Parts: sequence; structure tokens; C-alpha cells
Amino acid sequence: MIDDFSHIILIASIHFANHQPIVSFVKRMAAETELVRKIKSDRQALARCISIVENESEGWEEILQSLPASSVPVIGITGPPGAGKSTLINNLIQHYSSSGKKVAVLAVDPTSPFTRGSLLGDRLHMAMHFNNENVFIRSVATRGSLGGLTDKALEITDAMKSAGFDLVLVETVGVGQSETEIASLADATVLVLVPESGDEIQTLKSGVMEIADIYVVNKSDHEDAEKFSSSLAWMVQHKKNAGWLPPVVSCIATQDKGTVELAEKINLFLSSSQNTKKVALLTEKAFRIIAKERMKDVTRTAISEMLREKMKEKDFNLYRFVKEVSK
Repeated sequence: MIDDFSHIILIASIHFANHQPIVSFVKRMAAETELVRKIKSDRQALARCISIVENESEGWEEILQSLPASSVPVIGITGPPGAGKSTLINNLIQHYSSSGKKVAVLAVDPTSPFTRGSLLGDRLHMAMHFNNENVFIRSVATRGSLGGLTDKALEITDAMKSAGFDLVLVETVGVGQSETEIASLADATVLVLVPESGDEIQTLKSGVMEIADIYVVNKSDHEDAEKFSSSLAWMVQHKKNAGWLPPVVSCIATQDKGTVELAEKINLFLSSSQNTKKVALLTEKAFRIIAKERMKDVTRTAISEMLREKMKEKDFNLYRFVKEVSK
């Protein structure tokens, strides 16, 4: 029996025999859709999908348009460098996978100045899970993005969400006060801090401090940890939103302490506020995709060349120029 896409290709070949681009497009669409169909059962197919999307290789848009709707939650783990995010995620992977859940992890790393790839791509903290059938780990480089993520993080997580996992964990690079993109991607955002961050909170609070749904104080065996946690809890009192007051969870990631409580808080947040946050998340995602689509033909080089000519005009006006280019 001929499947739907084979049927489409057959018809296209007959009616458009002299229009090879049309036949080529239909065949490519069928191939990419078939690849998407395999990602739930074939991790190699998922890895290939992600590579095509990440590098915007031929067929990447067809892959994204073929992805089925998914309600799989995305958990963002962010925080300053050295806070222990990778170790904490390793513990969460162990917790979830031991409960029979399938977990996908997107680890965003600094970009290598030599290969332009992921600098910490080996993910040594998570090495114990590489052969676990219920765990899929992918490292990607920021490639110059300043928001703690790669500009392809949205598309990659959507591909992961369609691959039969129960949840997706996203680890950002070490972030500063303005690097808050994870909040527009994740259903729940976990901010990991350490007691040594005490003096830095005033700097962080105007940016990354505002995005957290759950706070984690890692290295809570530190002598100043209790005082730090109390100060943090006092600071987040004003963040109560839709009945949710962000909790402060104490952890010692190197000893796997606090992992269960953190997982419980994540589940509680998702069950209590996922619906109210969903529209806002999708709005932000749609906005980013539309903005990127509309800007894809706009380059600094092209603008520079147009400006060289326009600036020769005596009545040149930058705002009129921008208005003309924007039409």
C-alpha cells in the first residue's frame, strides 16, 4: 500500500515532470517528515534532526513544521558560573530516570574559539548517563549569543519535546544580570546560587534574580548558607505571582542532598501554574520566531552598502532611511 507521501510524490512526478524543483521539494518534505516520525524510537534520528536544525541545513524548516504538538515540560537550570548546575542536573537525571522517566538534556556551553563548537561538550558531570536508554544529552555552543542560551535553543528543545521524553532539562552557561532568555523558553526556571554569591545578589537581582520560579542554594553545608538562604527568602517575598511564592531549596549537589525536595518543588510549580504561564511562553516564542523570520534578509553588510549611497544625499535622514528599509 502506498503511503500518503509516496502518493504525493507520484502525483507530483506525473503532473510536474518538467518542474524538478517542485518534485525535489515534495521529496525532501517527505524525507524530513519520515525522519521526525522516527525520533521517538530512534535516538540517532533525533540527533540528526537536531544537527540539521542547529546548522540550518537543507530541510530544517520542514523538520520544525512537521513536529507534533507537545506538552512535555521544559525545566531551565540557570545561575552564575561555578554554582554547581551540571552536578545538580546530574542528580536530577538520576532521580527522574530511576523513577522510570525519560529525560532529555540540552546543555548550552561556551563556544570554543578554535572549533566554534561546544567548549565543554564532553559533559563529564553527566558521563554516567551516556549509556542510559532513558536519557538523551546534547551539548550545543552559544555561538555568540549573550542570553545564556544558543539562538537555536528554542527549536532544539521543541524537537526534544516531540521525541517521547517526559521532561526536558536545559542548562544555560553561567549567566549575569541581563542574561535571562531561559525564562522565555522554560515552563519552570530554577536559579542556582551558592553562599559565596551573597555580595553579588545586589548585582543579580535586577536581572536574573527576577526570572526564577524556584531558588536553589547549593553548597548549603557552607558556614554562611543558612544566613544566605534566609536573606534570599526575604528578598523573594514580593515575587508571589498567581498564588506561587518561589521557594528556596537547600542542596549539596556533590552529596546528592536536596535533589528530591527540588524535584517535588518543580512538580508542584508545574501543576499549579503551568496553564497560566503557557500563553505567555508561547507568545514570547512566537514573537522571537516571527522577528527572526522578518529579519533574516537584513544584514549589517547590506545596510552599510545602502547607507553609503544614501549618505551622499544632502537631505539624508536616518529615520526616513530606516522607515524606507523597513517597508
